Amino acid sequence: MYDLRDKLQGAAETILKKKFAVSTTVHFDVSFGEGRGDLTTSVALQQAKGLKKAPKEIAQAVAEDLKQIEGVAEVEVAGNGYINVTLDADILAEGLVLALESCIPKKTRKEEDPVIVEYSSPNIAKPFGIHHILTTIIGQSLSHLYRHQGFHTISMNHIGDWGTQFGKLAVAYRKWGTKPLEQHSIDDLLALYVRFHDEAEKDLTLEDEGRAAFRQLEAGDDALRKFWQTVVDCTMASLQGVYEHLGIQFDFTIGESFYEDKMQSIVAEGREKEVFHEGEKGALIVEFPEGTKIPTALVLKSDGSTNYLTRDLATIRYRIDTWHPQAILYVVDVAQSLHFQQLFSTVQKLTWELPHLEHVVFGRMRFADASMSTRKGNTLKLEDVLTEAVSRASKVIEERGEKIQTDDPEDLAEMMGVGSVVYGVLSQNRKLDLVFDWDKMLSFEGNSAPYLQYTYARARSILRKAHLDHAPLADVTHDFSAQERLLVKLISAFGDTLDTARREHMPHKLCQYLYDLCQAFNTFYSTDEILKAEVPIRDFRLGLTAAASSVLRSGAQILTLRLPERM
Repeated sequence: MYDLRDKLQGAAETILKKKFAVSTTVHFDVSFGEGRGDLTTSVALQQAKGLKKAPKEIAQAVAEDLKQIEGVAEVEVAGNGYINVTLDADILAEGLVLALESCIPKKTRKEEDPVIVEYSSPNIAKPFGIHHILTTIIGQSLSHLYRHQGFHTISMNHIGDWGTQFGKLAVAYRKWGTKPLEQHSIDDLLALYVRFHDEAEKDLTLEDEGRAAFRQLEAGDDALRKFWQTVVDCTMASLQGVYEHLGIQFDFTIGESFYEDKMQSIVAEGREKEVFHEGEKGALIVEFPEGTKIPTALVLKSDGSTNYLTRDLATIRYRIDTWHPQAILYVVDVAQSLHFQQLFSTVQKLTWELPHLEHVVFGRMRFADASMSTRKGNTLKLEDVLTEAVSRASKVIEERGEKIQTDDPEDLAEMMGVGSVVYGVLSQNRKLDLVFDWDKMLSFEGNSAPYLQYTYARARSILRKAHLDHAPLADVTHDFSAQERLLVKLISAFGDTLDTARREHMPHKLCQYLYDLCQAFNTFYSTDEILKAEVPIRDFRLGLTAAASSVLRSGAQILTLRLPERM
């Protein structure tokens, strides 16, 4: 279908140039609406004003010639001047082969420079809050999209394990710690940090003590270094459990502390190139042209200690020197937009040879259930949300009784619960605020993980009843029913969908595609006989069922979702 689409586009462009002396690019889009053909273009409407002709006149002239192209069953002018093309069934079915090829991860092109995807990036001494799932899941899905399409991909967890907060925590432990540091949980450490800030409101000298402690840590104080390492180890052990629950993996986990000895060369370079200047009280700053509306940024504090910008500059330099990436993607929320504007502008001023740098921004999380928005000011922990999701999924399984078939209800509840939270995030446009809604996430009818899981299990059940694990694609020997045609087109669009979701860094477009595919398959299942159909139609429909299940499985894996064979 896609080869023929290219041929149609070229033919339409030639016709427009020959008959109307117009040079333009013609786009044929796949049409999923009933009665609109298989491919459609609005080029006649776009050119009508310039040609001072009726759109239908232009469309009719183009349509007449397109009818002669092999593989075209029908060309119709519809509406105000749309050109709708219906393809021969065997041509349409060729897209199924490409879709199945798209299900298989491409061989990594290791000769290419890599794409680095940075995501998750938790802060040490703090548990995962529910909002951390946004960067973690969006970043993981983008990493999977790049890797699936053969890009040399490096997934990076950039840990916040350096900075003044460690000085504050060291002061808090010294003043209020009541047991050996090794016995502190991550919640204990957070409680100490919170107490520091509560006490600092009454004792203004505490902030100075915290900054002084961090200066000592940067200077190499042995006791503080030991304290810091213990806190890091405690936190990472806690976070690893959440990563395993979500199925998250990284190629590299590197803390900000790793760049401790790599910052001074950047500072020296910035001074030498006169990019960094001395500001108030001896602080080191970088200023940006007035037209950019980017405020002055701090590179070194007045006491000489580093900050996020210093460390991120060293991080970019190290990544360029080590991996020579073609792109670095930072999956970080909208609140850090200014920081990345300052960071990217600073490295440009330093005149480094840069890869593509992009802040893959996402919105904040809101809650449909207002009681989840806050718990007396404390963070709603991601671990607790995942546990609650699995618990709620268990209740759904119990309530549905025999309607849900499974040999392992606990494992199914895990798939459904965790999958619901993951899919609930990814299915929403990342650029907007994301709404967390339990009812929607656990629905069997709506755009949710359980609906996708149920549809996949239904397809697998049909194949088992046919005593097949995988059904090969059969030759087309009949005119498609309306639902077969729609399903064929949707399955064939898988590769294009992966390209779009990766290129635009929009995983929700893959989610929407999978939802549309589930709807089309379930309607096909309800209207068209599969197992009871006559051979060879039965063989074709079993192959179509197998193709749909393969696409669902591949798409789910990219989104870090598990799918059950029975449900």
